[in-house]
Amino acid sequence: MFSFEQLRGFVAVAEELHFGRAATRLSMTQPPLSRLVQKLEREVGVRLFDRDSRGVRLTPAGTAFYGEARRLLALAESAPQQARRISEGSAGRLRVGFTAGAGYGVLPRLLNHLSAQLPDLELELFEMVSRDQVEAVQGHEIDLGLARPPFDAATFGHRLLMREALVVAVPDTHPLTRLDRPVHPEDLVAEPLIMHSDAKARYFYDLVVGLMPVRHDNVVHSVSQILTMVWLVQGGRGVALVPHSTELIRVDGVSFLPFATPTPKPVELHLLWARDSQNPALPVALEALRNQ
Repeated sequence: MFSFEQLRGFVAVAEELHFGRAATRLSMTQPPLSRLVQKLEREVGVRLFDRDSRGVRLTPAGTAFYGEARRLLALAESAPQQARRISEGSAGRLRVGFTAGAGYGVLPRLLNHLSAQLPDLELELFEMVSRDQVEAVQGHEIDLGLARPPFDAATFGHRLLMREALVVAVPDTHPLTRLDRPVHPEDLVAEPLIMHSDAKARYFYDLVVGLMPVRHDNVVHSVSQILTMVWLVQGGRGVALVPHSTELIRVDGVSFLPFATPTPKPVELHLLWARDSQNPALPVALEALRNQ
């Protein structure tokens, strides 16, 4: 098998097309360099140079081998630096889970910030509900989640990323659009309600039932994805309580009305990670996001 020393000797001769100049460039004498190239040709099994009284020329095989030799040398030279960057956490891969609702506004800003601060970090995305994110973080299938509480503080590290209000999604022609005040819970008691699933969207389910009396005979659909709720509202199936950031999707035929809540911004989104994560990129990414 050929060595990197042989590759460097070959590349020098291929670029100089002169053994003497190549030897000077490599701070060695010409005879050892000639032996390096000859040994390389034996290892490869083809002639890489034509040599005659007029000088040195690459053979067609040598021209092809030159490109690969340059690539191998570049990889060899960059590998230690890349390994150090990965060990330090400034390069490598960060697997990020996010809820569909987090994709409206906050996720692109977060990714742009990470890419600007850590350009060598590969970001891999996984869309999943909060419950699945918790399991994936605990099982080290993802490194960082954008998820809703609650979390076990002994198992997970977490940091509040944002708070936002709840709004009521209604068809544009709904009588509630003519109110000159925020919608109150009692305004929705008799409305057909598109509800968050108590299995797949437990955070929003608990939040809504804690803010208003939900009559289950008025619940026409229970779904897990906020975008699905908005499409159902557009189709006239009912009304829905969704986070304020949902307004960014601008669905024709749907109005978003302010909803009166004891806490102005009750909806929370957290960064979530495993305290025992072994990914060196995670603490570096968290530090980069500290002031985001």
